[in-house]
Amino acid sequence: MARPPKTTATQRRLESIAAAAEYADLSTRTIRRYISQGLLTGYRAGPRLIKVDLNEVDEKILRPIPTAGDAA
Repeated sequence: MARPPKTTATQRRLESIAAAAEYADLSTRTIRRYISQGLLTGYRAGPRLIKVDLNEVDEKILRPIPTAGDAA
């Protein structure tokens, strides 16, 4: 019986800049700006296509807002 390969890291969820912008409710210019500032990693998939990892968007861009209940 074959075992599935072990994966220790979370798999990348690569999407286009437009799809990442829609996912995070941002503009494509903002996603491109975050890539140029080093806040997000862009992955080139061909001569012109750039992909962004949605896991990285979740970790680095989208943050919870602290509330009064979080202080306890």
